[in-house]
Amino acid sequence: MTSDQRPRPRAFRLDEVRPEDPRVAIEPQPDAFETHGVIEPEEAAIEAAQKRGIMARRGLSWGALFWSALGALLSLAVGVWMQGLIESFFARSVALGWIGVALLALVGIALLALLGRELIGLMRQRQIARMHMAFAQARAADDRDAARALVADLASLYTERPGTARARANLADLTREIVDGRDLIDIAERELMPTLDEEATREIASAAKRVSVVTAISPRALVDVIFVGAQAVRLIRRLSEIYGGRPGLIGFLRLARSVGAHLAITGGMAVGDSLVQQVLGHGLAARLSARLGEGVLNGMLTARVGLSAMAVCRPMPFAAKKAPGVSDVAPFLFGGEKGGV
Repeated sequence: MTSDQRPRPRAFRLDEVRPEDPRVAIEPQPDAFETHGVIEPEEAAIEAAQKRGIMARRGLSWGALFWSALGALLSLAVGVWMQGLIESFFARSVALGWIGVALLALVGIALLALLGRELIGLMRQRQIARMHMAFAQARAADDRDAARALVADLASLYTERPGTARARANLADLTREIVDGRDLIDIAERELMPTLDEEATREIASAAKRVSVVTAISPRALVDVIFVGAQAVRLIRRLSEIYGGRPGLIGFLRLARSVGAHLAITGGMAVGDSLVQQVLGHGLAARLSARLGEGVLNGMLTARVGLSAMAVCRPMPFAAKKAPGVSDVAPFLFGGEKGGV
């Protein structure tokens, strides 16, 4: 291009510029939050699992009607049996009858206490699940007011944890200073969650190690099944307690259903990426004996259960921090460092 062909400088008024004018076309810049207002697929899977278990609401169905009627019938039968027992006590002796009445009253009080604890545990687990969903929505929408309220609720959830006192004090100051909702949620995750996440990963690693060792040395397959099941139950309950839950029997059953739903939803991706590929990549099948290989595989499966329970029980989604994988919580299963576990 010669000097005569070059475009000459030209002046123009700013109010004459149109957005479609190619002279002032601005290239779109990539936004760091292109998913603004959109829930990530991983978070959607967690919320779907929570709705199937912890947040599930039972409607009227033939199954529910059957179990309700059966429970009422059994309760009526126990009541009639108790009445006959107390009457027989009074027939023998008045003192013996009143002793029976006192013991029956103690049974009733203990039963009410157990039911109250079950209800409180279930309500607390639902509160954590609702908080998890609300955090995801507030972060996606960059909602400042919702973020401030949720961070305050999160701090109050751990008021009985001395180890979180400093983090809660920092959050109280930052809540008044930070105006961006997404930034506030990310800072809350970095301040308050690391201690709890480290404790949770230690529990997962310990359970995976126990399962892998016991499976490798146990003489019977039945022992393996019982031990793996017991460790999974203990691990789910323990992770719920770490993140603030207090599951009773009913609460634990719903929590276990959420964990199972999360494993079912993410199972194909998780097993394919975290288990099969890593096992084949390390050549374990070629190097280990059959029993030791079974121990490693059961340890990986236990770690997967723990990671699903961690995702479901955590009061806020992984956003500022990366969600751990099997190789992160149990590297010893792949010949890595034990990380102090």
